Amino acid sequence: MKKILFSANVFRHFTSFHLPYMKMLMAKGFEVVAIANEDYGGHKEQLETIGIRCIAIPLSRNPLSRNNFKSYRILKNTIKNESFDIIHVHTPVAAFLTRLAFRNVNDGKLIYTAHGFHFFKDAPLVNWLIYFPLEKLAAPYTSLLITTNKEDTVTAKKLGFNNDRLKHIKGVGVEVDNPPLSLEEKQQLKESLNITDDQCVITCVAEMNNNKNQMFLLRNWKAIKERAPHAVLLFAGIGPNLDSYQQYVVENELQDIQFLGFRKDVPKLLQISDMMTLLSLREGLPKSVMEGMAEGLPCIVTNTRGLVDLVEDNVNGYVIEKDNDVSLVQSFANLANHSEERERMGNNSRRLVKDFSLNAVMKDYESSYNL
Repeated sequence: MKKILFSANVFRHFTSFHLPYMKMLMAKGFEVVAIANEDYGGHKEQLETIGIRCIAIPLSRNPLSRNNFKSYRILKNTIKNESFDIIHVHTPVAAFLTRLAFRNVNDGKLIYTAHGFHFFKDAPLVNWLIYFPLEKLAAPYTSLLITTNKEDTVTAKKLGFNNDRLKHIKGVGVEVDNPPLSLEEKQQLKESLNITDDQCVITCVAEMNNNKNQMFLLRNWKAIKERAPHAVLLFAGIGPNLDSYQQYVVENELQDIQFLGFRKDVPKLLQISDMMTLLSLREGLPKSVMEGMAEGLPCIVTNTRGLVDLVEDNVNGYVIEKDNDVSLVQSFANLANHSEERERMGNNSRRLVKDFSLNAVMKDYESSYNL
C-alpha cells in the first residue's frame, strides 16, 4: 500500500483545510499518516475516527523553541523507519523541520504548500531575517513548492524555484454549493443569536490573534454604529486574544457584538449574514473569505497579500488600507445602509469564487500527487 505523510503545526490545520484531499487519497488506496501537535478541539481524534494514523509531536510555532528539537528527532525517525511515497508539508516551522529530516532520503516526493510566507511586502524585518533564510536552506529538499497567491509565486522564484518545481494552486478549495437553509431554519438560527430581521449582520471568521487584527474593527465599532445603528457583529473563532477582546468590549461599552467561539456551522452562519470581513496583516489565501463569497456575501478586507487575490475593490467588496480608520468606517456604513450594493457585490462574489471551488482545486492537487 502506498503511504503519504501530512505534516503541519497542529492537527486542526488538517481538519480545517485538508480533509477532502486526505479522503481522496484514502479512496485511491493510500495509507494516510498525519504528524502534528494537538492544541484544542479533539482534531486528532477526529482524524483517527476516519482511519488516519496520527503521530503527536510537541511542535511550536516559535522556531527557536526547544520542543522543535524534540519534534525534529521524531520526524527524522518516522521518515527513516517508514517508506513514504509522498510527504506533504504545511505551515512554516513544520515544513522546515520535515524537509530537514527528509534531506538524506533518496526515495519519495516531498511537496510543500506555502499557505502564505511569513516574509512579504511590508513584513517586519525580523520576519525576513528569520524565515527567508530557513526557506532558502530547505528549498533544495523540496520536490514541489505550491503557492496559493500571486505575491508568493514571485517570491518563490527568488528562493530558487524554477517552473518545474513550482506550481500555483488557488488555495485549498471551497464548497460553492452548500445546501441552503430554509426560511424557517434561518429564522431559528437568528433567534438563537437574538438577531432581528431588521439588523445587518457582519461576520468575521478567524482565530482571535494579533495577525487577524480584530482590534482594528473593535476600536472603530462605535463610529460604525453611529452611522449604521442596525449593524451587529459576530466573531466566530477562539484564540489567545479572545479574553482581551471581550474585556475591551465590556470596558468600552460596545453594543451588538457577539463572540461565538469555535463553530462547526460556519456556512450556516454565513447564510444569515449580510457581509463578511477579514482585516488581517498577513494571509495566504483565506478559506473563510472564499466561504463568504460562496454564500454571496460582499467582503471588506485589508490591502493584504491573499485577501487582494480574492476581493476586488468596489466589485465584490471593499479593500482598505491597514489602520485607515476613516475608510473602514465608511466602507461598513455604506454596505450596511445600501442593500442594493450588498446584492451587487454579493453576486460578483459568487461569480468570482468559482475559480476557487473545491472541484477545481482538487484536480490541481491530484496532478501534483501524480495520480
